[in-house]
Amino acid sequence: MIIWLLTGLCLLGSVRAVTAAGKGDSAMVLGVYGHPGPLWEQGLRLDECGVNAVFVHAGAVDSALLARARAEGCRVYAEFATLNGDYGDYVQRHPEAHPIDASGAPVARATWFMGACPTDPGFRNWRMEELERLLRQHDLDGVWMDYLHWHAQFEDAYPQFHKTCFNASCVDAFQQWAGVSVPEADAAARANWILAHAPRQWEDWRVAVLVDWARQVRAMVQRLRPGALVGNFHCAWRDEDLWGARRRCLGLDLEALRPYVDVFSPMPYHGRSGMPVDYVEEYVRYLGERLDIRTEPGQYPRLWPIVQAHDDPPVSADELAAVLRGGLAGRSTGVMMFTAASVAQDPAKLAAMRAVYRQAAVGGAAPRTP
Repeated sequence: MIIWLLTGLCLLGSVRAVTAAGKGDSAMVLGVYGHPGPLWEQGLRLDECGVNAVFVHAGAVDSALLARARAEGCRVYAEFATLNGDYGDYVQRHPEAHPIDASGAPVARATWFMGACPTDPGFRNWRMEELERLLRQHDLDGVWMDYLHWHAQFEDAYPQFHKTCFNASCVDAFQQWAGVSVPEADAAARANWILAHAPRQWEDWRVAVLVDWARQVRAMVQRLRPGALVGNFHCAWRDEDLWGARRRCLGLDLEALRPYVDVFSPMPYHGRSGMPVDYVEEYVRYLGERLDIRTEPGQYPRLWPIVQAHDDPPVSADELAAVLRGGLAGRSTGVMMFTAASVAQDPAKLAAMRAVYRQAAVGGAAPRTP
């Protein structure tokens, strides 16, 4: 078990878990997303801010980050941008990995990223090689899958939905999985046939593709970093929201992913998605019940939401405090906020985060749903 030492109002917590990745640890996870450099540049220590976990993009992980974060009582988790084709400019350099929509054309990119075809063998091999390199180089406490969904953009008030992918590798894989024969034709005609004659099988197959990615990620983490956690950042929608769009369009079936995910980290970015502050707590309570999230020491899966601190649109310090508290509601045993830089540059937000985190740490055991 990790022993967290309290001195005055400051969390010190500098002892690292003696078990791999804190398995069996009952401490509340109080995290920041993003490199903690902006906080360090302010002369701050993470433990003095109440922070005991850092979630950082895989490309920003290095030995100096690991050493300093752990010296300040933090576990370190790497975000792995699973199906984001912008990393390494892969889709730009390999157009065969560009998803094909129902019109037979390369799908339009989202506002800030380009998805990749999940069945393209070259892309999958490249991503798994990148994951293996990350795990061999760094003694991480866990890996969080991100962009584990078919190409779409869901973090806006008006999401972008696309029906993909209808390239040769997807249609061939679908036929083999579903036991159906799609007539030979161009991509648009084959897409129309699938959506008219086998829409449910198509949706189920798309779920199975993502589950298989999660299975392979988990297997690699367990092989190279036994005991490290596998988490997943994902869309904060209920099963029924937008006529089931999370599963039907994004291909995300959280129950199907459950065997391969230790920690679910929904992204209820209230400001970005045009939702009220109260939605964060409502969704966290919903998901905890829906997935039968565990709160007992050593039991999984767990629920650690990520909430919005970033000013897009502006988020006040009071809002940040409210969504952090909402993220700790119900069966949640942790929370993090996006991003470290957003808090470091705003003294009021920094004070709000400190207050919520210190209160949560002093509160001890994870909260239970009434």
